[in-house]
Amino acid sequence: METFLIKALQLILSLSILVIVHEFGHFIFARIFKVRVEKFYLFFDPWFSLFKYKPKNSDTEYGVGWLPLGGYCKISGMIDESMDKEQMAQPAKPYEFRSKPAGQRLMIMVAGVLFNFLLALFIYSMVLFTWGDTYLPLKNMKMGMDYSETFHNIGFRDGDILLKADNADLERYDEGTVRAVINAKNVTVLRDGVETVIPIPEDMMQRIMRDKKGFANPYRFPMIVRELDGGSPAALAGIQPKDSIVSINGISVPTFDDASSMLAQNKNKEIELGFYRNGQFETLSLTTDTAGKIGVFVMLPSDLYQTVTRKYGFFESFPAGIMLGVNTLKGYVNDMKYVFTKEGASSLGGFGTIGGLFPSSWDWRLFWERTAFLSIILAFMNILPIPALDGGHVMFLLYEVIARRKPSDKFLEYAQITGMAILFALLLYANGNDIFRFFVK
Repeated sequence: METFLIKALQLILSLSILVIVHEFGHFIFARIFKVRVEKFYLFFDPWFSLFKYKPKNSDTEYGVGWLPLGGYCKISGMIDESMDKEQMAQPAKPYEFRSKPAGQRLMIMVAGVLFNFLLALFIYSMVLFTWGDTYLPLKNMKMGMDYSETFHNIGFRDGDILLKADNADLERYDEGTVRAVINAKNVTVLRDGVETVIPIPEDMMQRIMRDKKGFANPYRFPMIVRELDGGSPAALAGIQPKDSIVSINGISVPTFDDASSMLAQNKNKEIELGFYRNGQFETLSLTTDTAGKIGVFVMLPSDLYQTVTRKYGFFESFPAGIMLGVNTLKGYVNDMKYVFTKEGASSLGGFGTIGGLFPSSWDWRLFWERTAFLSIILAFMNILPIPALDGGHVMFLLYEVIARRKPSDKFLEYAQITGMAILFALLLYANGNDIFRFFVK
C-alpha cells in the first residue's frame, strides 16, 4: 500500500506541474494578445470545485477542481471542452479569441505545447547540472546481460556483451541503445571473447510487444559479499566480506540472480555454499531463513565495474539538456508508428502504466527525469491533429490561413464533440488495458 501511495503521489505531482505549465502557456499568450481568460483551473470541476479565487478587478477565476484528469484554461470566445454555446451565440466582442487574427489565435493554441517542450528541456538541463551524467559503459559490463526469451529466440545468449548495432558502436544501456538494437539489421556482441553477429528480424518490435518479455536485465553480476547482517545465517556460518559465492549445493550460480533463485528454492533448509576467498575455493554449510535469505548485502554493478561520470557546468548543461530532450522526442515519435499495429494497440496503457514509470521510493532525480519525459509525451500528444486537442485547433487555424475562410462555429462545435468522444474512448481503452493486465498477470 505504501508503494502505491508513493507512486500515486509522484504521478499526481508530476501531472499537476505539467498541466499548470501547459495551461499557463495558453494563458500568457492570451493575455499578450489581450484575450480574456475566464478560468484557469488545475483538474476539472464539474458541479463544484475544491478551491476557487477571483482577484479583485480580474477577469480570471483561479481554482482547483476535484477530478484529477488534467486541467483547463477557459478562453473567452473559443469553442473548447466547456462547450459554452450561449457565449458563442452572442456577437463577437473585441476581447474574445474569435475576434483576433488567425496568427494570434494560432500562437495561443501552440503555446501550451511549446511550454511543455521547453519545460522538458529545462528539466533535463537542470538534472544534468545537479547530478551530472553517470553511466556504466557496456564494454565494462564483463558478465554481459540476461536477455529475455524473445531475444533468446533470435540468437542472443545470456552473458553476451553488446558492441554494435549495424556499424554504430553501442556505448551505454538506455532506451536509445534498445531502439538501436531493435531497428538494426544486425547486432554484434562479444560472446566468450569472440565477436558474434546476430541478425535482427524486421518485426522485432512487434515480437517484443506481443511477448511482453522486454529486452534484457542489464544487471548481470556475481554474488560478492559487501557486508553482513549481524546475527544472520551467513555471519554465524563464517562468511566474510569480499567472499564470492559461486555454487549452492554443488550447482553453479555464476550470477546474483542465479544465486537468489536457488536460495528461494531452499527456504529454511540447510545448504552448502561454495565460494572463493582470496583466490581459494572453500565450502561451508548454513541454514537459510524462512524467506530463503542468508543475510548478506552484495556488491552492485557500480561497485564492481568502472562507471563513467560527466559533470556539467550551469551553461554547459543547456546544450546537453536540449540534445537529450530532442533525442527523447525523436525516439518517442519513432515508436508511435507501432501504436497502429495490433501488438501496439494492446500495449497502450493509462494512469496505471504512467504511474509505473515512477520508482517505489522517492528519488528526486528519477522524479524529474520522468516528469521531463511525460512533458515531452504531453507536448507531442497534444499537437496531434485530433479535434479537442490543441493540434485539432491548430489544424483548423492552418486551414483558415491557407483557405482564407474560417470553419463555421457549428462545424467546430461538432468537431469538438467528436474529438472529445475519441479521447474519452481512448482513455477508457488505455485504462481498460491496465485493469486487464492487473488481473491476468
